[in-house]
Amino acid sequence: IAENTYDWEFWTGPEGDFRYSSPSCHGITGYHAKEFEEDAGLLRRLVHPDDLPAYQAHLAEVRRQPSSVETTSLSFRLRHRDGRIRWIEHTCGPAYGLDGKYLGRRGTNRDITDRRQLEEQLAQAQKMETVGRLAGGVAHDFNNLLTAITGNAAFALDSLAPEDPAREDIQQVLATAERAGNLTRQLLAFSRRQVISPRAVNLNDLITGLDKMLHRLIPESIEFKLILDPQLGSALVDPGHIEQVVVNLAVNARDAMPDGGSLSIETTNLALDRDEAGPYLDTGPGAYVVLTVSDTGVGMTPEVKSQVFEPFFTTKESGRGTGLGLATVYGIVKQHGGSIRVYSEPGAGSTFRVYFPRADRPAEALSGPVENGPLPTGRETILVVEDDTLVRRVAVRLLQGQGYTVLEAAKGPEALELSGRHPGPIHLLLTDVVMPGMSGKELADQVLASRPDTAVLFMSGYTDNAIVHHGVLEEGAAYLQKPFRAAALAAAVRRALDGSPPD
Repeated sequence: IAENTYDWEFWTGPEGDFRYSSPSCHGITGYHAKEFEEDAGLLRRLVHPDDLPAYQAHLAEVRRQPSSVETTSLSFRLRHRDGRIRWIEHTCGPAYGLDGKYLGRRGTNRDITDRRQLEEQLAQAQKMETVGRLAGGVAHDFNNLLTAITGNAAFALDSLAPEDPAREDIQQVLATAERAGNLTRQLLAFSRRQVISPRAVNLNDLITGLDKMLHRLIPESIEFKLILDPQLGSALVDPGHIEQVVVNLAVNARDAMPDGGSLSIETTNLALDRDEAGPYLDTGPGAYVVLTVSDTGVGMTPEVKSQVFEPFFTTKESGRGTGLGLATVYGIVKQHGGSIRVYSEPGAGSTFRVYFPRADRPAEALSGPVENGPLPTGRETILVVEDDTLVRRVAVRLLQGQGYTVLEAAKGPEALELSGRHPGPIHLLLTDVVMPGMSGKELADQVLASRPDTAVLFMSGYTDNAIVHHGVLEEGAAYLQKPFRAAALAAAVRRALDGSPPD
C-alpha cells in the first residue's frame, strides 16, 4: 500500500533518522527515498525558515518523551528541489515491536498545497464579497453627498459673473467631486460586474486625461513615456472601464520595477487578415486599435505568465495584492470584444498588448470642463422621490430653476398619496431606486398603474449590478448614476420627457 499511495509514508528510528520512505517522497520534494535515508538532516533543511521553529519544537518533544507521545500532526512548508514551495501535513505516531519495545515513529507526509490554495482563495473571495457589500452601502451614501456637493456648487457657479475669480475655485470643487465619484466606481468594480456604456473614444484623449494621475502613481525612479499615434482610430469602449485597464496595467508595471526602470504606454492602429490574426487574437481578423504597456521589470516565468489573468493569482507577498487587478483587466477587455496578450521573460520585462476593435465612426469628446452653458428647460410637472434630503433639495431646486413644476416626496407611500390627490398630469417620475419601505421599481409600477402616460427616470448611487438586483435596469429603462452634475440631470430629464433613448 505504501509503495502505491500518493502520500509520503515513512518510518524513522528512535533518533528520528529515516529508515524507510515511500516513492511518493520524490514527487512531493524532488528528492528520492535513499537521499533522506542517507542524510538525516535533509528534511529539516527543506523546511521553510518561518515554519522551522515549530517543526524543531515538534521533533524535540518527540525525542524528549518518544514512547509517551501519541499521534501528532503539524503543517509546514518546505522547498521542493525545483524551488517551489509546498505545504505538507505531517502526521506520525509511535511504533512498537511485538515485544512492546519502542522502535521509532511511523507516519505520513501529505502534500496539501492545492487544498491550502483553495482555502486561501475561498477566504479571499469571502473577504472581497464582504468588502463589496460594505463598499456598496458606503458608495450609496457617499454618492448622495457628492450629488449634493456638485449640485450646490453648480448653483453657486451659475450665480457668479463670468469674470468672477471665484468661478475657478468652484470649478475645482466640481472637478474634485467628479474624481471622487470615479474613485468610488473603481472600488466597486473590483467586487461586482457593471454594465458598460460604450462610446466611440480616442484612446489618446483618454490616456492624456490620465497623465497627471499616472505621474502620481509612478515614482521618479521610473522613466515614463507616452508614444501616442496621432492618426489613431476610435474604439467603441466605456471610458471609465478603459481608464481602469490603463491604471491597473501601469500599477502592475510599476510594481515589477522596485528598483526603477522604464515604463511606456503606446497606441497604434493595426489591421490583421485571417492568417495574421490567428497567432495574435481569438476575436478574428479586422481593424484594431492597440494599447501597449511595456516595462523593463523583473519579467515572468512561463508558469507565472500562464496564470497571470487568473482571479486571485498574485506573485506579491501576502497583504500587498488581491490578485484581482489583471483578472479585472482581462474581464473588461473581453467584455468589450477585445483581446489581450502578454509577452514576458524573466529579467527581460513584460509587455501587455490590448486589441480593441476599431469603431466605424469618429470619436466623441470625453467629459471636459464644467458645463456652464444653458441647461435644457421645460414646463412639465415632475414628481421627485428621494429619501436623502440634501439630494432631493438639489434636484428640486435645479428643476424648478429650469421652469418645471416640481412635486416632492421623501418616500414611496408619500409619493403615491401625492400622486393620487394631484389634479393635473404628472409628466415624469424621478425616483431613487433603493429607498426604505418601498423601492423605486415598486413605486414606478404603482404610479404607472394609475398614470400610464407618466415617464420614469431612475437614479441611484449603487452600481448597475445592484440596480439589476432590484429589477430596474431593463431594456429601455432611463437611469441616472449618482453623483451627477446639474447638466447631467437636466439632460436626462429632458430625454426621458421627450422619449429619447437613455444615454
